[in-house]
Amino acid sequence: MKKLLILTFFIFSSATLFAQAGLKKGEQAPSFTAVDNNGKELNLKALLKKYKAVVLLFYRGQWCPYCNKHLQQLQDSLQTLTGKGAYVIGVTPETGENINKTVAKTHASFSIIQDKDYKIMKAYDVNYVLDANTVTAYKKYGIDLDQNNGNTDHMLPVPATYVIDKSGKLVFVHFDKDYRNRASVKSIAEAI
Repeated sequence: MKKLLILTFFIFSSATLFAQAGLKKGEQAPSFTAVDNNGKELNLKALLKKYKAVVLLFYRGQWCPYCNKHLQQLQDSLQTLTGKGAYVIGVTPETGENINKTVAKTHASFSIIQDKDYKIMKAYDVNYVLDANTVTAYKKYGIDLDQNNGNTDHMLPVPATYVIDKSGKLVFVHFDKDYRNRASVKSIAEAI
C-alpha cells in the first residue's frame, strides 16, 4: 500500500508540472489521418461525413489502471455511443504490442491509434514529457515507458476526451491534468 501511495504521489506530481491546456469547447478540431490497431485508415474529415460525431480519447498506456478502467467503461457503453451515431477512437503513444495488451485487458473493440510521432497528441495540446525522477519512480514499480512506447522520450498524453461534431467543432471537452479524473460515459453520450 505504501508503494502505491508513493507511486501515486510521483504520478500526480509529474502531472502538475506541464503547461498543456488542451483545446477548448467550440474550437475547430485538428484534422488527422492515421492507421488504427486493425490496419484501418482513419481520416477525421471522412469519419465526420459518415458519423454524427467522433469521440476522441487519449490514454497513457496498458500499464495505467485508470486508463484501463475508463476504456472498459467506454467499451461497456459502446453500443450507447455508436447508437447515437458516434465513432470512438483511442489515441496512445504505446506500441502496437502494448495496444494489444490494452485490448486484451479492456476488450476494447473501438479503433485505437498508436500516435508514434505524437502528431495527434500535439495537435490537441495534450502531450507532456515526464521528468527523470518520475521515470525512475515508474521503473521501480515495473512501468518501463521505454519498452511500453518503443522510444526514450517519455512523452505521455493528458488523459483527455473530446467529442467532435459533424462540422468539426469540439462540442465536449474533458481535460484534467489529474490522471485519475476521466469523462463519464453519460457526459460523453449527452454531448453527441
